[in-house]
Amino acid sequence: MSKRWLFVSAAAVLIVVSLALVLLPGDKNGEDVKTEAGHASSAPAATGSATNSPSATGTSTASASPSAHAADASKKPSATASARSATPSATKTRQQAAGTASLAGRIRPGVTYRGVATFYDADGGGACLYDPSDDVLTGAMNTTDYESSKACGAYVLVHAAGGATVTVRITNECPGDCAPGQIDLSAQAFAKLASPSAGRIPITWNLVSPSTSDTISIRYKTGSSRYWCGIQAIGHRNPLARLEVLAGGTWRQLPRAGYNYFLSESGSGCGGSIRLTDIYGEQLTVPALAVRPDVVQSTRLQFAKH
Repeated sequence: MSKRWLFVSAAAVLIVVSLALVLLPGDKNGEDVKTEAGHASSAPAATGSATNSPSATGTSTASASPSAHAADASKKPSATASARSATPSATKTRQQAAGTASLAGRIRPGVTYRGVATFYDADGGGACLYDPSDDVLTGAMNTTDYESSKACGAYVLVHAAGGATVTVRITNECPGDCAPGQIDLSAQAFAKLASPSAGRIPITWNLVSPSTSDTISIRYKTGSSRYWCGIQAIGHRNPLARLEVLAGGTWRQLPRAGYNYFLSESGSGCGGSIRLTDIYGEQLTVPALAVRPDVVQSTRLQFAKH
């Protein structure tokens, strides 16, 4: 009986142990942990190499990597900010320097030109389509330096070989036999340099920016309307480089005709604000003027003296 009881007891113990091994939670939890660890280990690969680097390369690399990135991050904004703050002034300076050189055309400030002077009976009118005036000290510029009306309104100081000088305003073009550098002066202007009997004398001349109390005027060409217009600036101290009109909130540069009007073939900007730029880069904005053909409309504006 005791042996049988021992056998039954042993069997019961084995059964309990087996059941305990089957029901032990360690396997299931181990499986869950392994699965979660598997997801956790694959997650860094999905989130980027920066996360993988520390575990792969160790603490020292991990700590170095973020600090290096932080240093880059801290440097980049300041470098970018510096570049941005420096760019406007540098760009502005370059634009002004380049603009002055390109706006001037053939007749440039600070340059002395050589040629000859002749004379004719001038009345202040001519190819520039300015009205005849009492200003008798005028000149007609040779075709090359006239440069399709860019010389219109320019003031030049003419020097004769003997030392006499006269300042004239360019109101006309001297075509044909007039060579580069030549100015066909009004008879009154020529007489200030030499006797009319000389007929033709060697000269040097240069651009000037004279004192004046006059202000600039604007005139719309005959036939102008809101569908087509020609615009002329009169009385500007310095040569005019550009004329723009405000159309649709944007400044639009108008082409200049050889007869010294700026043309808007489509009527864009006709009757709107006008912006004038001289060869030195100074800009003046004329408020909107009514389109009144062949009427001189005054402004209160004038370019600075140079």
